[in-house]
Amino acid sequence: MDAPRMSACIVAYCDYEEVCAAVRSVLTHTPAADFRLFVVDNASPDGCGARLAAEDFGDARVTVRCLPENVGFGKGHNSVLPDLAAMGSEVHFILNPDILLQDGVLAGMAAWMRDHPQAVMATPQLFFPDGRRQDLPRRKPTPWLLLARQLAERFPRGVFAKANDHYLMRDEDLSQARRIEFCTGSFAAVRTAVFAAAGGFDPEYFMYVEDADLTQKMLRHGEVWLLPQFKAVHAWHRAPMRDAGRFKMQLVSMGRYFKKWGAGKGRL
Repeated sequence: MDAPRMSACIVAYCDYEEVCAAVRSVLTHTPAADFRLFVVDNASPDGCGARLAAEDFGDARVTVRCLPENVGFGKGHNSVLPDLAAMGSEVHFILNPDILLQDGVLAGMAAWMRDHPQAVMATPQLFFPDGRRQDLPRRKPTPWLLLARQLAERFPRGVFAKANDHYLMRDEDLSQARRIEFCTGSFAAVRTAVFAAAGGFDPEYFMYVEDADLTQKMLRHGEVWLLPQFKAVHAWHRAPMRDAGRFKMQLVSMGRYFKKWGAGKGRL
């Protein structure tokens, strides 16, 4: 059986060297000739976009696009939707610029999705560069779980920590493939036709919670899965919430999410 036609997109904002490392990682571990990688620079103020546009990756499968303004994470990824339709992509990968691949993970996940037609979205198990496992599969957000997430580090014992462990699914066996209700935007495989039919990311989110929103949209069309048999490295640069602007942006995104999807618990 022929392999699904694959595409991927990295939305960059500054940090040229890290973006280049991610691009080379994707190209090295994805040998398919009809694969396409789109690198979208979100008007990086440090000149990253111009340097990427001038970079010779030695591979015609790479397309670099520099946006005139920073449109946010979701709209940056949405900008390639017409390209995906034109190339006939079947499985598309949403990748952070701090992702490093190994062992043909994209082809493996695409083949798994081909063999599981009910699956419309999936994520591998991600690890820190030092080998620690990341807690990225999560339950559907509720206001209580997000509050506990913010307070668990300050109060490492008690009700907040217990609720945070539940939100991060630490009370579940994540060593086997299983359905989930919140797929991280750091590394997600989506069935391209479903991603397009869902309209991609909601463009009203500039940053934060847009991946939870996309997961809920994709769940209307099928199943979302954690696939721990596939692995990748994720540096995971978490911005401190001491930044008032970022904190306000997060609150606005949360408000939009709960207005759309309600504050109730998930189904899994």
